[in-house]
Amino acid sequence: MISTFAHFGYNLPKRETFDLIRQAGFDGVSLWWDDDFGDLNYRENPDLVRNAGLSVENIHAPFGGANGFWTDGLDGDALTEIYIKIAAECAEYGIQAMVLHLSGGDAPPTFNETGLERIRRIVDKAERCGVNAAFENLRKAGNGHFEYVLDNIASPRAGFCYDSGHHNCRTPDIDLLGKYGSRLMTLHLHDNGGYTDGASGEDQHKLPFDGTVDWPETMRTIAETGYRGAVALEAQNRGYEDLPPDEFLRLAFERGRRLEGLYLDNL
Repeated sequence: MISTFAHFGYNLPKRETFDLIRQAGFDGVSLWWDDDFGDLNYRENPDLVRNAGLSVENIHAPFGGANGFWTDGLDGDALTEIYIKIAAECAEYGIQAMVLHLSGGDAPPTFNETGLERIRRIVDKAERCGVNAAFENLRKAGNGHFEYVLDNIASPRAGFCYDSGHHNCRTPDIDLLGKYGSRLMTLHLHDNGGYTDGASGEDQHKLPFDGTVDWPETMRTIAETGYRGAVALEAQNRGYEDLPPDEFLRLAFERGRRLEGLYLDNL
């Protein structure tokens, strides 16, 4: 199965977006679960996706206030309730997993027991709903939160969303798949030019094979973790703006097929 993030950089009606994704050859999509992109009817998207002949692989929860998990006060409590509600909505709309960020920016608050207890509440709700909560690897400064949560919450519903682009440009020295591959739930596969000491433009979300990620090694390692889910792209059209959306998607699917081949070679 090959999937892609639904927000890949073109401002198109959702029905047209999902039809183009299917026509390009993809099997599924990941959805953004909020109205941040002006999509006020985002809860209608799962039906639109399925009507287009695609599956909903997961949703990406909003992350703008993620640092609030780690600060005392009502804001952090309110943020937690939002994520608890999202877990319930995943169950309501037949979505098997949600992807979450645990921090934001280069200098998030220090991880602590207050935040861990809030994350536990979200995971507890996910367990009751039969939904996976997949935490994404982020910046070097933020990876401590990611590791702290996975090291302290052993639930089978709490796992890992591996982001190849973040790994390549922000934490190439950390063996994330070696440490947490057994808890791998989903993927964000994209490329970039590699680590540049925290430069703001390094997280480029290029198509695979257009940057410096070692894809044969990456896909070998993913296969060896025991992961058997979708080969899921999170590329965007930055740098490909001259391509119409159907051509960008066809190119993206071609790259996804190449990644799938590398993955299957190691099963």
